[in-house]
Amino acid sequence: MHLKAIAAAAALLFAGAGVANAAIFDVTASLKGADETPPSVSSGTGTLTGELDTANKSFSYEVNYSGLTGPVTAAHFQGSAPPGSNDQPIISTQNFANPIEGTTTLSDPQIGSLEAGKWFLNLRTTVHPTGELGGPLHVTRREEDGAPLL
Repeated sequence: MHLKAIAAAAALLFAGAGVANAAIFDVTASLKGADETPPSVSSGTGTLTGELDTANKSFSYEVNYSGLTGPVTAAHFQGSAPPGSNDQPIISTQNFANPIEGTTTLSDPQIGSLEAGKWFLNLRTTVHPTGELGGPLHVTRREEDGAPLL
């Protein structure tokens, strides 16, 4: 009976440790043609603001853009390789209206690559089919009351 109590206490301790590591992160990006691969000569600009919640594995984002050569024809996040690499999209949006907004659930490897700075946002247009605007995502752990979260 004593061993069951110890096992239950250990299970609670380990479960609590996972929750303690959960955090909220602010996600930002500055989008420009020069960051595309190959670079585009677009005069357009854009920004991404978002939030990563590791407790529920959700990623929410809003992308604002202006000055493009035409309507956005594709928008997607890449994230399995460092920015500047041409890897496959891991999240493709279906609504390209400005602002582009979305929320999705991520896998543990996707969360890890986002936290490691491997994600890149790419906006494509007809004139720039490989990407008119793009930029690496920057992830910053949010602090509450001036103290870092555990």
